[in-house]
Amino acid sequence: MPKQTRATRRAAKKAAKKGVGAPKKEAGAGKEAAPLPGAAAAGAGTEATDDPDQKRRARSVARQHQAAQVKRDRSGKTRPQTATVRENRSALLVMILTLGLLIATVAVTGGLIASSMRTRPVTLAAPLHIYPVAATVPGQCQAGTQGISWPTATGPTCYVLTQGIAIRRVADLRLQRSKAKGAYDVALTLRTTDRKAFADLTRAMVGKDLAFVVRDRLVTVPRVEMPISDGKVVITGTNSKGDADKLLRELKGK
Repeated sequence: MPKQTRATRRAAKKAAKKGVGAPKKEAGAGKEAAPLPGAAAAGAGTEATDDPDQKRRARSVARQHQAAQVKRDRSGKTRPQTATVRENRSALLVMILTLGLLIATVAVTGGLIASSMRTRPVTLAAPLHIYPVAATVPGQCQAGTQGISWPTATGPTCYVLTQGIAIRRVADLRLQRSKAKGAYDVALTLRTTDRKAFADLTRAMVGKDLAFVVRDRLVTVPRVEMPISDGKVVITGTNSKGDADKLLRELKGK
């Protein structure tokens, strides 16, 4: 048997190593050619997910779920707001109705008050004469003197009179309580036609006396404190309700 050299042995070892490695590679190839069942199932699942139709369907379902959730959320938020709006509308409607009833009540009440205060013009049965008093003289008036005699606490007194005005029709005429306890006055409201004349007369007689005469009877002689331009005239000097009623009847003719 021929003697092997060191080079020959090395070559033999290399050849032996190569021969051993080849079967290992083939075995490895055989394993790759027969994949495990788990791996095959995993691959099938991946292929199903990558299907475009399934992806579209999945996205459509997801969008539907999301839209339903948004609708539920909005519905939950809208319901309390709608209830609040309805309550506010109901309260506002009640307030408007109450205010309308109040306004109607005030209007009716005001109309009734105005109607009760409205009176028809009164034509006096005996004119009310209002004269400026030029002088007062103790005793009876002498013949030819333009004046009127009337008893006073100090005795008969002659009131010398000058040209005045005559009131024949008034807008209102009534009896009222006087500021003095237990006394009554006759209040009358002049018409527009006589209001200016009376205002001019009182303006000229500030600080002086005016004589109110009905049927040649001196009713009162008040001192003019200020001009009276509103046409409101109060005839004082009647100490009792009976005296005031008598004067009122004389003026009305009843």
